[in-house]
Amino acid sequence: MAKKQELEKKIKRQRIHIKRIIVLEVLIVIALFATYSIIMNRAKQKDENNQVDKDNTPGNISSNEEDEDDNPEEEALTQEQLEAQKEQEKLKQEEQERQALIDQAKVLAAGYSYDEAIALIQTYEGSSGGFGVYTTLVAAIEGFEATKQSLVLYGGSYTSVTQFNHIFFHSLIADNSKAFDGDYQAKGYNMYMTTVLEFKNMMQKMYENGYVLVTMHDLAQQETLDDGTTKFVESKIYLPEGKKPFVLSQDDVNYYEYMDGDGFASRIVLGKDGKPTCEMILEDGSITTGDFDMVPIIDAFVEEHPDFSYQGAKGLIALTGYEGTLGYRTNDPTSPTYEQDKEMVKKVAEAMKAEGWEFASHSWGHKNMLISTDALLERDTKRWLEEVEPLIGSTDIYVYPYGVDIETTMGLYSSDKYKFLKESGFNYFCGVFKDPWMHVKDDYVRMTRRPLDGQAMLQFPERVTDLFDLTTIIDPERPGIDW
Repeated sequence: MAKKQELEKKIKRQRIHIKRIIVLEVLIVIALFATYSIIMNRAKQKDENNQVDKDNTPGNISSNEEDEDDNPEEEALTQEQLEAQKEQEKLKQEEQERQALIDQAKVLAAGYSYDEAIALIQTYEGSSGGFGVYTTLVAAIEGFEATKQSLVLYGGSYTSVTQFNHIFFHSLIADNSKAFDGDYQAKGYNMYMTTVLEFKNMMQKMYENGYVLVTMHDLAQQETLDDGTTKFVESKIYLPEGKKPFVLSQDDVNYYEYMDGDGFASRIVLGKDGKPTCEMILEDGSITTGDFDMVPIIDAFVEEHPDFSYQGAKGLIALTGYEGTLGYRTNDPTSPTYEQDKEMVKKVAEAMKAEGWEFASHSWGHKNMLISTDALLERDTKRWLEEVEPLIGSTDIYVYPYGVDIETTMGLYSSDKYKFLKESGFNYFCGVFKDPWMHVKDDYVRMTRRPLDGQAMLQFPERVTDLFDLTTIIDPERPGIDW
């Protein structure tokens, strides 16, 4: 009996012990859960506080709609992935820059400036190094070099610069109805002028036939010999096979008063883009601008067809001075706009030269210098140098008035008139003749020019058949021979 009671007491004690252990374990679990809850609540509160601070930061305030538009992929990118993405964008931008550089170089090469095109590409520096590590740039240079090697002297069309054509015009007729209106000036315009339509037709046909503009200074250059003396020598102009260099010039770009109201431009001005264009006065007295004469027409044509110009060459503008310059009456000091006009001529002339145009003296008073006295030529030349040259810049080209040379000799110049012009700084002399003719002498260059006017087209069409088919040129509004 005693043993039984002892056993029951022992079992009762074990049960009490087990209950205590269970209670202790429950208390431990409750304590752990409570601790975890406290930690999580604190972390949540901290995140909420941080988000509030972030949302209230200037530049980071956004609407719920914008939050919904956030790209989860971008938020998921690692720092390494972001850096890789930026590097790819940089490489793509550099590739675009290289292509733009190649496109610029192609424009230069189209105008036969291959060395400049190559030099432009060689200036490139990318993230991987100089131009030499980029296959597209190297390939572009190799292409330019290959084209350059294929060029032939004078395009293979001539063996000497003395065979080049030099064609010239006067101011172009922009409004046929006013020029060919039957008044006392109409016959002169029909003989000596060319319409805008005819000029455009001529340039298009000459372009199609392979002609390329060059300047007077491209033809011959002055070289210094070993003994210190100088002499003119023919230049070497290399062009693609079949190309034909030629010189273009225009006389009397002064827009004389007698031309007012007869369908011509009134002066050369600068357009909104800062480039030369022409101003014209309409019937109602209003003024408009556009391609009413040679300068803006050629500029636009070369921009569209850069291979029509050798290294940016355009044409030669021959100016007198007795009624101002380029349509501005800079010959009259009493004019209220005298100083303003002079400054404007300077700006226009600079803009023209920047576009590839050259200037020449056409004398001050437009006199026949063959029959004029030496004294008259000297006075006239000095006045041109004093009044016109300061406005358009220095030039060493003299275009004879009426195309009449100061000498009839086919040999060397030797007259006092030549000596004076030479001492005055002139080296290139231009007359007029129906065929190309040129002398390159030690001390000067002498060249004739071919007129492409109404008289040539109507009275002597055989003189221009080597240049183009006149049936595709003549303006249907031009009168027949009326002189």
